[in-house]
Amino acid sequence: MKIKLTGRVIRAGRVEGEALVSHAPIGFLGGVDPETGVILDPNHPLKGKSIAGKILVFPHGKGSTVGSYTILRLARSGAAPLAMINANSEAITAVGAIIADIPMIDQVDIYHFRTGDLVRIENERIEIVRENNL
Repeated sequence: MKIKLTGRVIRAGRVEGEALVSHAPIGFLGGVDPETGVILDPNHPLKGKSIAGKILVFPHGKGSTVGSYTILRLARSGAAPLAMINANSEAITAVGAIIADIPMIDQVDIYHFRTGDLVRIENERIEIVRENNL
């Protein structure tokens, strides 16, 4: 099964990888370890999961503007997501994606995605490849 979507490009790019999906916002400063990509926030549903090398799908970021620099630190340490997809991005996550050179799209219905889906991104186009229809 393939699902095709489009969104607004925050940072253009072409990438393919496995989705890691959260329906809760993510605060990068203090909420994600910038050296490992592991979510540290004790109240987050993805606590203990690594965002490194994943297509990170979440509604939007939250918290301090220093979160943008945390995203840059993730990229420099090799622990950044391959790309980010948001329902409605805000400045923290958008600036982080831009300065860290991480492809990012927003204005996307994130409820189409499931953790483990294969996701292909090419600029504003997204394709979700799912093994089954469940």
